Amino acid sequence: MNDRFWRGRRVLVTGHTGFKGSWLSLWLQEMGARVAGFALPPPTRPSLYESARVGEGMESHMGDLRDLEALTAVVRHFRPEVIFHLAAQPLVRRSYQEPVETYTTNVIGTVHLLEAVRRCETVQAVVNVTSDKCYHNREWEWGYRESDPMGGADPYSSSKGCAELVTDAWRRSYFSSGPWLASARAGNVIGGGDWAEDRLIPDLLTAFARGEAAPIRNPRAVRPWQHVLEPLAGYLLLAERLVHDGAAVADGWNFGPADEEARPVGWIADRLAELWGKGAHWQSQGGDHPHEATWLKLDSSRARLRLGWSPRWGLEEALRRVVEWHRAHADGADLRAVTLEQIHAYRQIGGGEAR
Repeated sequence: MNDRFWRGRRVLVTGHTGFKGSWLSLWLQEMGARVAGFALPPPTRPSLYESARVGEGMESHMGDLRDLEALTAVVRHFRPEVIFHLAAQPLVRRSYQEPVETYTTNVIGTVHLLEAVRRCETVQAVVNVTSDKCYHNREWEWGYRESDPMGGADPYSSSKGCAELVTDAWRRSYFSSGPWLASARAGNVIGGGDWAEDRLIPDLLTAFARGEAAPIRNPRAVRPWQHVLEPLAGYLLLAERLVHDGAAVADGWNFGPADEEARPVGWIADRLAELWGKGAHWQSQGGDHPHEATWLKLDSSRARLRLGWSPRWGLEEALRRVVEWHRAHADGADLRAVTLEQIHAYRQIGGGEAR
């Protein structure tokens, strides 16, 4: 990433009160961007947004993606040059309980965002963040490529596949000569400040802190684990390239970890328990659960070859940083400073920061 590119640039982040949106908003603030956000109030208590005082360095608008006029009014008011679309209903199990909310937020919300872009002449680039679960999952052992078909066996995965199809349709129908529109798909992200319901890392750390056995639904499920800063670096780099190179990079992109970082859930639980220390343990949770993919990996060769992106923190470092962050939270540390320090440490790997 080039700080000179972002310094003073007007950037809108939808979903800025969420986990990934909060990390991204802080990173953009650190680089000197003029940041605005559009989102519902923080989805959890506690939240990274509040704990790290993310709103102090940006213009924050609370609203619902399903309200086209409210979203359009914010876009027209702020006049962004770059938009990162992260707002979503992000939970697989909740999608079974609330399918209408999931589709209207993830699909119609995306339509609304792209329509708001059509009504604002200042936008140069849009990165729509979907999910690795957008692919039609055949449970095979190799990674999915950007050319593989979209699909999904559950409402969440299906909604993300639909959002990808919407993105492609708007790119071809309305944005063929700009603003430039790309989509980004990442693996299971982990990091400090994630307290989302039914997410492995938050559930483990919460149980460890209480001295309880953490319940694990599917210890053998394999996921492409990565620290949240890895895909965010990809999104930022992609946005820069969209502004500079336009149609050449206006496409779908995978930002996943190296193959060896795709590990079973049980392995992650064991390693986190070791890092946490005394009293940390987990147990397999019996009973019937909604379907979730057993095996899922991404092939990120395109991003490595064409964007020059590659992961910087291995899984071991990522897990260590998660525990470090949550111990700082337990100790009452300044979490804005802790989060920014981790961003700075990440950027120093592989060449440092471009000033």
